[in-house]
Amino acid sequence: MQKPTAVFLKEHILPTLACIGFAMVLSATLWWQGLESGVLDQLTRLRTRFQPPIDQRVVVVGIDDDAIQVAGRWPWSRDWHGQFMSSISFGQPVVVAWDILFPEPSSDDSVFIAGAEKLKEHVIFGAYTTDQQPNPQDPPKVDLTQSITNIQGDVSKIPSSPYALLPISSLREVGFTAFCDADPGSDGSIRRVPMLQHVGDRILPSLSLQSLLVYWNLKPSQVRVVLGDAIYLDGGDIRRRIPIDVTGSYFINYRYGYKDANKLGYIWLLKGYMEHYQKNIPHPDLPSVQGKLLLVGQMSTGLSDNGPTPFGPATPLVLVHANAINNILQEDYARRGPNWPVLLGALFFGAIGLVFFPKRKLYQQGCYAVGLPLAYLGLAIFLWIKFSLWIPMLWPVLGFGTLQIFMMVRQLIREQRAKQQIKGMFGTYLSPTLVNRMIESGESPQLGGHKEDITAYFSDIQAFSTFSELIPPDQLVELMNEYLSACTDILQEEFGTLDKYIGDAIVTIFGAPLALPDHALRACVASQRIQLKLGELRDKWKSEGSKWPDIVTKMQSRIGLNSGETIVGNIGSRTRFNYTMMGDNVNLAARMESGAKSWGVYTMCSEATKTACEKSDANRVVFRPLGRIVVKGRSSAVSIYEIVGLKETVTPQAHECIRIFSEGLARFYARDWAGAIELFNKSLPLEPNQPGVTPGVTNNPSLVYLDIIRHYQAEPPPETWDGTYVMKEK
Repeated sequence: MQKPTAVFLKEHILPTLACIGFAMVLSATLWWQGLESGVLDQLTRLRTRFQPPIDQRVVVVGIDDDAIQVAGRWPWSRDWHGQFMSSISFGQPVVVAWDILFPEPSSDDSVFIAGAEKLKEHVIFGAYTTDQQPNPQDPPKVDLTQSITNIQGDVSKIPSSPYALLPISSLREVGFTAFCDADPGSDGSIRRVPMLQHVGDRILPSLSLQSLLVYWNLKPSQVRVVLGDAIYLDGGDIRRRIPIDVTGSYFINYRYGYKDANKLGYIWLLKGYMEHYQKNIPHPDLPSVQGKLLLVGQMSTGLSDNGPTPFGPATPLVLVHANAINNILQEDYARRGPNWPVLLGALFFGAIGLVFFPKRKLYQQGCYAVGLPLAYLGLAIFLWIKFSLWIPMLWPVLGFGTLQIFMMVRQLIREQRAKQQIKGMFGTYLSPTLVNRMIESGESPQLGGHKEDITAYFSDIQAFSTFSELIPPDQLVELMNEYLSACTDILQEEFGTLDKYIGDAIVTIFGAPLALPDHALRACVASQRIQLKLGELRDKWKSEGSKWPDIVTKMQSRIGLNSGETIVGNIGSRTRFNYTMMGDNVNLAARMESGAKSWGVYTMCSEATKTACEKSDANRVVFRPLGRIVVKGRSSAVSIYEIVGLKETVTPQAHECIRIFSEGLARFYARDWAGAIELFNKSLPLEPNQPGVTPGVTNNPSLVYLDIIRHYQAEPPPETWDGTYVMKEK
C-alpha cells in the first residue's frame, strides 16, 4: 500500500467510518428508531399548514361523541346501520366502507341487511385476522369478494393468519369483505397498512384496496401485484401504481388527522338524509355524497378503535384508511429514501472535513461543523414537506457531529504533543533544520513500515581494518569522531536522515520521514561535499605531523547511492526499534558502495539516482557512465555511474576524460576492442584519480576497462553478450 493511501485511510477514512458507522449502528436500535420516528411525526404535523386540501371524494363518517349521546351506549342496535344505509343510498355514494366488524349474527339483522341491499356491490364490510377460530358460520350463497391471484414474488411474506373475523354470511352476500388490520410497527406507531391478507388459502384485499376497486369498478383480474415493488391497477381510464414492500404493505403518507379530515357526523348525516328523502323535510345544508367514497368508523374518544399514528397516540383508526385512500386517489405517495446515499454523503463530507479543516481557523471549522448539519436538516425537512421523501435525519447528524468533536480533540492533542513528539523521536538523527520544518508543517512522522520514494546512502572507509591495527584505541576513537562528525553535519545540512553508524560506515536516508522531492540531488551533492571535506581533513591530519600514520593522511571513503521505492519506518521489536530502511533498492545502494572499489571510483550510483538527480537539476552534478553490471544477489542488469563531482569543482581535464571515456565505452559495447583500447589509453592520463599520485588510489575506470578488454580478447564473450559485466564480489 502506498504511503499516501495508508495515511489517508488511517487519518481520514477510518475515523470517518468509525464515527458514521457508530451512528448508523445506533440507528438500528428500537430506541433510536422511535426517536427518529418522533421527529418525523413532528414534521408531519408541521406540514399540515402547507399541504393541499384533502381529496373531497373521501368522506369520513364518524361515530363520534355526539352520536353516542343520541344513540346510546355502543354497540348499537343494527337497525341504526340499516336505516343509515337505506337513507344514504338516496345520495348515491359510490362506496360505503365500514371500518367496523359484524362477525356475529343479531336479532335485528333484517333491517341492516335490507339497508345493505340498497347499496349492493357499493358497500364494504370490515374483517379482521385472528389466531383463534371464530364461531362457525354457514357459508354465504354468493360471496362477492374475490381473491387476488396475479401476484409476483414470495407470497409467504404477505401477512397471514389461519382465521378471520368475517362479516356474517348474509352481509357477505350483499357486500364486499375487506380487512381493516393496521398494527403498530417496531417504533410503536402505525406507519404501514397491509394491502393484502393471506387467510387460509385465499389472499384478500385490505379495506383501502377494496374501497378503491369498488370506487373505480375494477375486478381482481385487473389487479397485478409485484411484491417489493407495487400494486398495479389497470382498467379503462384508471392506471395506478401503489408502492408496496415485500410483504405487500403500503407506507402511509399521513396528511390529515382528526382536525384536518373531511368528516361528517354519523347521526347528523343519518337524520338529514332520512328527513330529506324519506320524510320530505327539506335540508338545504345537507352535504352531497354523490360519487363519493364514505368511510364509516368510530371517532369517539370513549370507543376502542383508536391507535398510535403521527397525529397522536389515540387516533381513530378509520383515519389510517382514509389517509391511505387519499394518497392513492391523488397519487401522493411517501417514500423512504435508501440509507446508502446518505451514508456515502456522510462519509464523503466527514472525510472532507478531516482532510481540509484541521489546518483552518477555528471559526471556519465551527461553520463547517455546525452549518453542514443544519443544511442537511433543512434539506430533510424540505424533502418531507415538499416531496414526502423521508430520509434519516438524526443519525447522520450524530455521526457527523461525533466526527467533528473527534477532529477537534485530535487536533488539540496533536498540537500539544507534536513538538515534543517530533523532537524526542527524531532529534537524535535528523538535522535541527529538518526537525523545525516538520514542526512548522504540522505533519506528524509516519511510524511503522511504509513505502516511500527515497535515496539510500552508504559510505565506508577504504581499508579501515588496517586503521585499527596501526592506531591506538583512544586515537582511533578521536579520529572517527572527527570524521563521522564532519560527514554527519554535511548529511544533515542536505536534510539527510541518519539511519545508523556501523563502525566506520554511515547509512543515511534522503526523503524520509519527511518527503524531499529532490532527495536524489541532495544525496549526490552531499556525497561530493563529503569527498571535498575529506580532502580538507587529510590536509589537516598531514599538518599535525607525526600524530597520524601515513594511512590516515591518505584516507579515502567510498560512497554508494541508489534511489527508488523502499520500506522505511520504525522497525524492530516492541521495546526497541530503529528508524531505518529495507528492501531491494537499499541492498542495491550497498552494492554501489562496495562495487565502487572494482571500478576504481569513490562515489558510484545507479541510473535511477542519476535520472532523479538530473530531473531536479540537470547541471548541478557531473556523472560518468561506467557500464552495465549485474551485482551479486541480483539477476537483472543495472547501469552504473561515477559521480565525478559538482559542476563548479570538475576541471576541464576531467570533462575531457569523461568524453573520451564515454566514446571508449561505446566501442567496448560494439566489441571494437582495438578502438576501445585506443580511447581508454587516451582517457587514462586524464583520469582525476591516478595511482601513486592521488592519496590511496590504486585503480581508475580507464585501467579497469583496459584489464577487462584484455580478458575479453583472450576469452571473447558469447554472441548474446550485451556489454553487461557480472560482478563476482559484493
